[in-house]
Amino acid sequence: MITLLRANRDLRWLFIAQVISFMGDWFSFVAVTGIVKDATGSEFLVSLAYVSFSLPSFLASPIAGVTVDRFDRRRLLLIVSLLQAVAALGLLTSSGSTVWPLFVFQGVISAFAAFVKPAIDAGVPNLARDSTELRTANALFGSTWGVMLAVGAAVGGVFSEAFGRRTAFVANAVSFVIAMLLIALVRRPMQEAHHADRPAMRPIADMAEAVRYARQDHVVLALIASKSTFAIGAGTVSQLPVLATSVFGWNDGGTGMLLAARGVGAGLGPLIASRFTQGSLSRVLRICGLAGVVFSACYLVAAWSPVIYLAAVVIALGHLGGGSQWPLSTYGLQLRTPDHIRGRVMAGDFAIVTLVMSITGLGAGVMSELVGVRWTITAFASAAAVAGFVYIAATRPLVQQLATEEAAADATTSV
Repeated sequence: MITLLRANRDLRWLFIAQVISFMGDWFSFVAVTGIVKDATGSEFLVSLAYVSFSLPSFLASPIAGVTVDRFDRRRLLLIVSLLQAVAALGLLTSSGSTVWPLFVFQGVISAFAAFVKPAIDAGVPNLARDSTELRTANALFGSTWGVMLAVGAAVGGVFSEAFGRRTAFVANAVSFVIAMLLIALVRRPMQEAHHADRPAMRPIADMAEAVRYARQDHVVLALIASKSTFAIGAGTVSQLPVLATSVFGWNDGGTGMLLAARGVGAGLGPLIASRFTQGSLSRVLRICGLAGVVFSACYLVAAWSPVIYLAAVVIALGHLGGGSQWPLSTYGLQLRTPDHIRGRVMAGDFAIVTLVMSITGLGAGVMSELVGVRWTITAFASAAAVAGFVYIAATRPLVQQLATEEAAADATTSV
């Protein structure tokens, strides 16, 4: 992976930009949830803060996907990064018990994020020079989110307690500006020339084209569905700040610890899983199914851990699975979809998973108020386990079909 970053300067600058931006995001997340918890004492509003990081992305995704396919992806990332920096400064307008600006401005940042992820996911295949670089880049970019969650949440918790939560918001804004400057260093096009800068935008018709494409390809449908099985259990993740503070009695440092544990798993998961896929879609689907079950089992243990340190360990193990599932399904979509429609497929994939995450996050907040955080995590982890087993059973014929096709292709190549 170091070799890839040394050899491919455009992927290197895009990767570093993503690292810095993610670092700022997690600084902000720890500060936002801490303020909401202290100001309101409401588990539901803490979950709503989590939802503000995801639901607006769903709402913006139909326009985002069309925009990513119609216009220059690099320029789009530059503009969006600048707008996110401005919105991050808006978080500073919250004060005392007035927390509504946190939801509004974080929602704006999240809405712009709906453009960022599809643009990067759709653009990376055009920056990678061969299939080996694409596989390595996908594992690298996929692990970045988790690694920066681990570093950003842990450091962000300490930073927030040492320098104040408002300073964390400033750091987030600065991270977007730095990311913008690094993206400006990318020189190669992030889309095929004949698909860039198409002027006519028809959001409904264009997204309908992507839906028709997905419905015709069952592999694409299975790859999109894999994230949703993980997202069903995302209500557990929304309760990590509550688990750290209400059950284990820690403050922002405890929230940072559990989020960091989540990041360690999510960072290592893609790197480990990529060694087993080797460009095989059948293996991608198989690992995606198993990863969801592992995630669920570990969160069941975390919910009833006697100390925060044990909870952190099993959360890290659980996100080895969850962290594998997300980038692997994205990698499969990169392999399976042509460039002219890839942005819309990626945006649709992102929209579905953010919608499910938002619904489960809100549901977890309501349930936590009624029965407590431990039973809430138990319920949502169990639901995710059921979804994981259903996914494995439903995709088994498709996995077998792909495995047969891949074996036949390998035999032809060897001859």
